[in-house]
Amino acid sequence: MTKLDRHTPPQFNGVENIKLIHPESSKLKNGCKIFTFNSGSQDLVRIEWIFQNSRFEPKKPLLNVAVNTMLTDGTSKLTAAQIADKIDFYGAFLQVDYSYDYSQVTLFTLTKHLQATLPVVKDILTDSIFPEKELETYMRNQQQKLQVSLQKNDFVARREFNKALYGETIYGLAAQPEDFQSLKREDLLANFKQMYQPGNCNIIIAGKADPQILEAVTTTFEGAWGEVTTVADTTQPDLQPSAERFIYIEKVDALQSAIRIGTPFINRTHPDFPGMQVLNTVLGGYFGSRLMTNIREDKGYTYGIGSGMQSFKQTGSFFIASEVGANVCKAAVSEIEKEVTLLKTDLIPNEELSLVRNFMLGSLLGSLENVMSHADKFKNLYFAGLDYDYYERYTQTVKNITAEELKALANKYFDFDNFYKVIVGKY
Repeated sequence: MTKLDRHTPPQFNGVENIKLIHPESSKLKNGCKIFTFNSGSQDLVRIEWIFQNSRFEPKKPLLNVAVNTMLTDGTSKLTAAQIADKIDFYGAFLQVDYSYDYSQVTLFTLTKHLQATLPVVKDILTDSIFPEKELETYMRNQQQKLQVSLQKNDFVARREFNKALYGETIYGLAAQPEDFQSLKREDLLANFKQMYQPGNCNIIIAGKADPQILEAVTTTFEGAWGEVTTVADTTQPDLQPSAERFIYIEKVDALQSAIRIGTPFINRTHPDFPGMQVLNTVLGGYFGSRLMTNIREDKGYTYGIGSGMQSFKQTGSFFIASEVGANVCKAAVSEIEKEVTLLKTDLIPNEELSLVRNFMLGSLLGSLENVMSHADKFKNLYFAGLDYDYYERYTQTVKNITAEELKALANKYFDFDNFYKVIVGKY
């Protein structure tokens, strides 16, 4: 038996390379594309039907999200309760998700129950009717939820930040309770018919996606959609950033102030994006970041603060977000500016940069725990129009980018005076 030497730390091995699973691809006769990730092990499959969102209409700002949310609220054959019962009976899980660029329907099911659950999804995607009673319930519930959320400073700050960056576009949506009154059943039906069509659909299958599963999906959906005479309009209005860079919404009795600082930014397609991810991680992208160390650990102004980068189809964003004590809001903003400025003037020490490298590569490796995770990475690439060499470039950048290069990026992109600054509470 080998004696454990507690005086010698275990050997550290860096992440050498990331091996990603590539999908098999096919296309149905109706134009729908299918990408398959086959794990060949557990009898579980996840199937996603992903649709690019219809063009945003400022006069009907909630149309896309309402249609997606109400897909499970009834068809001409099934009520909302019957849809839920059919899925629950087989221990499956069905959900709808809306994002700025895409809407999707996701089914998790055991493969042996796919023949029973797949027709329910077919019914939803081809025959949703948005019953008037369900629409009234949706409008009432969503109005109440929004009214509650509008009392929360962080929620208001995020809305105002997005509106400042992007204006009256799909990315700057800041709906008011009265906007729900603009929802009409005939508009939902028209949007559904145009958007949820095969030419605007990508199906991604992950799990035990053997040939029988692919055949079942093909058989169910190849002839499911009727003939479509109108191509889905998925173009979006131009972005409309605000000229006002400082937005302050005072809450006289606030104990905490919400802070949101940032700017419209490059997205994943830009060659600087991986390097900026490293810089963002140093600043506020993990628990040991500079913002956390300074503003939480040293100053005690907040329980949490962080920075992030978002990549959208038309644009991206860089942001810093926190909630701090109302009496220290100005001081917190000053410390945030100090940390941003330091990245422009001082080189990041090797020890700190090495820690960030290991964190980022370890996080990437840890995010690939199963075949569904690989499918998620593929979606990031596919919908951005990128190839798999993106992740090779990403890992090489994380491993090799120098402190001098990061300082140059900070000077290129971080102009704190021109950042949008949103404060909700006291300042």
